[in-house]
Amino acid sequence: MNRDSHTEDTLSTLMLDNIKNKLIHAFRVTGEGARGEGCQRGARAGRPISIGRSLQANEELRRAQIDGAITWIRSELLEMRSQDLQLAQTLLGLNSEIQRLRRESFGGSDIEEQQ
Repeated sequence: MNRDSHTEDTLSTLMLDNIKNKLIHAFRVTGEGARGEGCQRGARAGRPISIGRSLQANEELRRAQIDGAITWIRSELLEMRSQDLQLAQTLLGLNSEIQRLRRESFGGSDIEEQQ
């Protein structure tokens, strides 16, 4: 793996970790708001407080979903990088072929003019 590719991997990982942390924070804030409301309702109805466990399970489920989504994004980014490299190789090959054909074309016309 070359240096640029390693730098891109590092930047991609940092960016995905940042997104993950933002999503976890957003769900945590949402979960805390719902937890406060749920505990109040449970206390009013006289129910046992198993809502905290339920909310914790929901938060863990959300984290697992976020991790799954990040894993999917990471795999998509790696696939895109692979396609970018293939496209770059194709374009470099085409450029080389165009340059070769130009040299042949100009070389051929120079030979005809000299005769």
